Amino acid sequence: MNTQKSEALFARAQQAIPGGVNSPVRAFRGVGGVPRFIARGHGARLVDVDGNEYIDYVGSWGPLILGHCPAPVMDAVRAVLESGTSFGAPTEREIELAEEIRSFMPSMELVRLVNSGTEATMSALRVARGFTGRDLAIKFEGCYHGHVDSLLVKAGSGMATLGIADTQGVPQSFAETTIALPYNSIAAVEQAFASHGDRIAAVIVEPVVGNMGCVPPVPGFHEALRALTQKHGALLIFDEVMTGFRVSPGGAQQLYGIHPDLTTIGKIGGGGLPLAAYGGRADILSKVAPVGPIYQAGTLSGNPLAVAAGLATLRYLKSHPEIYAQLEARAAALTAHPPAGVTVNRVGSMFTFFFTTQPVTDWETAKIADTARFKAFFHWMLEHGVYLAPSQFEAGFISAAHTADDIQHTVQAAHAFFDQPA
Repeated sequence: MNTQKSEALFARAQQAIPGGVNSPVRAFRGVGGVPRFIARGHGARLVDVDGNEYIDYVGSWGPLILGHCPAPVMDAVRAVLESGTSFGAPTEREIELAEEIRSFMPSMELVRLVNSGTEATMSALRVARGFTGRDLAIKFEGCYHGHVDSLLVKAGSGMATLGIADTQGVPQSFAETTIALPYNSIAAVEQAFASHGDRIAAVIVEPVVGNMGCVPPVPGFHEALRALTQKHGALLIFDEVMTGFRVSPGGAQQLYGIHPDLTTIGKIGGGGLPLAAYGGRADILSKVAPVGPIYQAGTLSGNPLAVAAGLATLRYLKSHPEIYAQLEARAAALTAHPPAGVTVNRVGSMFTFFFTTQPVTDWETAKIADTARFKAFFHWMLEHGVYLAPSQFEAGFISAAHTADDIQHTVQAAHAFFDQPA
């Protein structure tokens, strides 16, 4: 496979950009080799600058549930370009998007638009602390909630890929406001509340983890979080930046029947453009400026381009509910027969192939996966025209644009890797 142009661009990028990339996982440090510089996408396919084509299971890390360049989204963005890109003033479409979000997730009684998942989780945590008057927050090992200072404690995603335990630049006093617990451990949460219950403002959780690979909750885990937070006067925050509108129309909270106090969304809600949101109970969100004392702002929040893309995506999903059955069928076919030595986790159209024979239920069981074997598998798949996340510790995503032939090609390429002589 020719990669000369990608190699040249990566060498050039490293002279102007830290590590040559604008987000760490893109650098291929977890798998080695040179990252592919992408020229364009269409449907379920990516084409790099050297002309190599791949079936894409990254989907811009989740938002492209309709695939690359879907007509409804592209048409909506082209139309709004005629009126402007940013005003720093209210627009009618912002209201429409907030109303659409509420229709999918009724727990979000009031919604504030922001620009990224990091902004959404940072803001939700600030609101939780301001509303409760408490300082501590519980998060879970391997869950990544954006690069928020106080949440970069035992985070997953890129930090796991790069082998960074925590990060420099975060004051110890910030880290001390976060209690990091094992995911899926009800006992650990019970103990934390027993020790610090009157100081805990919130529990924030990826209801299906995507940032140490796809890891679903064990039965009863979210129910226990809901009961414990209610008992102790803390707020439950579902970080649905990845799961929102993907694992079901109403996200993980619909799938598992849980009503969180606050929710963060992004990815699909922006239709592939930079947009996220946080929202929740009206009595909590009414404390946010300008009507309340908890300040949060953003010049580009609710910008017309991202709002138009998000609206087009959500409206298309609402008018084509059969997409979810299609996503389920495609994902089931992809993961139905894992090779020996591989554990597959899947929830809806999110999945991960873990190179371990053990069940993966938390960070401790995820991190024992054979990353060297995954590295070889990743490059094999790349050579066979399949683009997976360049890390053992990231989820993959199916889009509505993936065909049965795409799935069959991927399964055949994967099994060919394992059929090689040892």
